[in-house]
Amino acid sequence: MIRLTLINGKLSGRYVSKAAGKWPMYCEISAAVLSSSSARPYLNVMPDLAGRGLRQGGSSMADKNRILGQKELQERVLDADLCTGCGACVGLCPYQASYNDNIVFLHSCDLEAGRCYAFCPRTPTDLEALRKTLFDERDLTPEIGAVKEFYITRATDEQVRKNAQHGGTVTALTALAIQEGIIDTAVITEGQENFLPHGVMAKDPSDIKKRGKSNFVMSPMIAEFNRIAKGEHNKIGVVVTPCQALALAKMRLKPIATDANNIDKLKFVIGLFCGWAFSWRKFVDLLRKKTDLDTIIGMDIPPSKYHAIEVYTKNGTIEISLDDVTPCIREACLYCFDMTAEFSDISVGSARLPEGWEVARSWNQVIVRTQIGHELMELARAKGLLEFRDVPEGNLEKLKKASMNKKGMAVKNLTEKSGSSDNLLYLNSNDPVFRTL
Repeated sequence: MIRLTLINGKLSGRYVSKAAGKWPMYCEISAAVLSSSSARPYLNVMPDLAGRGLRQGGSSMADKNRILGQKELQERVLDADLCTGCGACVGLCPYQASYNDNIVFLHSCDLEAGRCYAFCPRTPTDLEALRKTLFDERDLTPEIGAVKEFYITRATDEQVRKNAQHGGTVTALTALAIQEGIIDTAVITEGQENFLPHGVMAKDPSDIKKRGKSNFVMSPMIAEFNRIAKGEHNKIGVVVTPCQALALAKMRLKPIATDANNIDKLKFVIGLFCGWAFSWRKFVDLLRKKTDLDTIIGMDIPPSKYHAIEVYTKNGTIEISLDDVTPCIREACLYCFDMTAEFSDISVGSARLPEGWEVARSWNQVIVRTQIGHELMELARAKGLLEFRDVPEGNLEKLKKASMNKKGMAVKNLTEKSGSSDNLLYLNSNDPVFRTL
């Protein structure tokens, strides 16, 4: 995390990191350093031996669920390494910004109840109430949330598949929504120099079809939604990760009466399956050791039995062992309970098929969760934009099992972090989904 203040008209701040050890590390950062895209704030580092620690147990859920402000966001999310980098706290006010995979505090805010805290996916949330408010209770499952329909699909357009990740289902659906006027703007991810992705606005199907590849570093997508929603665009669709979908779901409940984040402009959410994302700086440092960054044209994560990630370069494919990759995983991902983007209208991931990975990598598995999602899928079917194949026996059950394993690991890690099974930090230990884990 970087904390900045404005002193005598000059921007200064300090960088907080636990990468070097157990204690937070601080250093002063100049405005010149901050303006450099390749800046590495590591000068004059001194340890804060007092530490920060975590608030241990003891507070009731009623107290936990109170909406607080920037100070508590820093203490309970950023300093606790729970920040996912989703961008939900950015673009709502002048006080926060996203910078090089970090949240930057430009100035202190003394609001006792802030949208930054209210919308954060890692502040306490009554997930059970959220599920019952946003979805048909008859569709709810404890393992993967609401399920209306489950499909194996891919885009019928071979060029869409070629430019997309796996089957191109997300690209086909998002482009269709713009083409049919269901939305006037899509918020999607675009990579940039040094593999640091960011959210962009797309208003034409061709723009979407050019940006179909996955990025395995977190992009502050909700910051881009917050920015766009302030403008003239009235029908917005987004493609997001599970934590970002949860942030948008919290916005939809409008927890603050003076809310002005224009959440009613959000028309649908496509969520991406996600096991984890990389910490940008660590991952880029690893890639530099393996190849020239300028030669990389894509990446993929095969099923776990392959124990590697695939990096596609102009000179061929490089496999990097998960043993090397695991230390690059963002720490906040260790505490995430949601593998399948449960708070979306449609959730999409890579398929698992009996023919093996080489066939499966060109297909998607799709969970339809809402009526809006159902209507979009049926429109794509009617227009011949998606190819459907039979779901192999046992696929849904295997997905549910994998999802529950992730939930169980999140509960285990949160318990170890807080020191108490009764204090799951941002999760309610009495939630029926987590109570038996």
